[in-house]
Amino acid sequence: MNLEQLRRDYLQGGLRRPDLPDSPYTLFERWMEQAIAAQLPDPSAMVLATVDGGGQVSQRIVLLKQQDATGFVFYTNYASRKGHEISGNNKVSLLFPWHALERQVKVCGYVEKVSLNESSRYFASRPRESQLAAWASKQSSGIPGRDFLLARLERMKEQFGAGEVPLPDFWGGFRVTPHEIEFWQGGANRLHDCFSYRLRSGGGWGIQRLAP
Repeated sequence: MNLEQLRRDYLQGGLRRPDLPDSPYTLFERWMEQAIAAQLPDPSAMVLATVDGGGQVSQRIVLLKQQDATGFVFYTNYASRKGHEISGNNKVSLLFPWHALERQVKVCGYVEKVSLNESSRYFASRPRESQLAAWASKQSSGIPGRDFLLARLERMKEQFGAGEVPLPDFWGGFRVTPHEIEFWQGGANRLHDCFSYRLRSGGGWGIQRLAP
């Protein structure tokens, strides 16, 4: 296996300053709609990077469940590794790797919990099996095997029966409020197009082209 020889050119299109909207949210929504229209697998999947108390960076894929001018929302177990790291350092980064479209979007910002009402509303919309799985899995903790996890799921089914599955107190949403959003579009000969939107101290966004 020779990884040095794995390469291709990026020829699907460019990104030019006159074509950029004033708000990064407008461009993100446009790109997300195009990713969905292109039928990319899991277009809402994003890499979330957090940092622990020792400075060790950790990454994992989570799903974007809401995006508007207030930020980017995902849901998880608050007692998970990511939850603990966020509680100690609320600076995070997101990355949307839309390889098939030769695009990436990077988001840097601060994260905080969404309201209890928001978490409750989303949890109620999930399939019942997913609700039960949230109760069954102590995310990021060590377990002896898959059978242990399946047994916990069965216990949750017995516990809640046919009734409503309540929102766990250890589960809910996080909202990432960005101060920088970077858009990357692949270009020929590795001369990619990359623009950074940075939040100005007085409000509004400054836009700068970055060298690839």
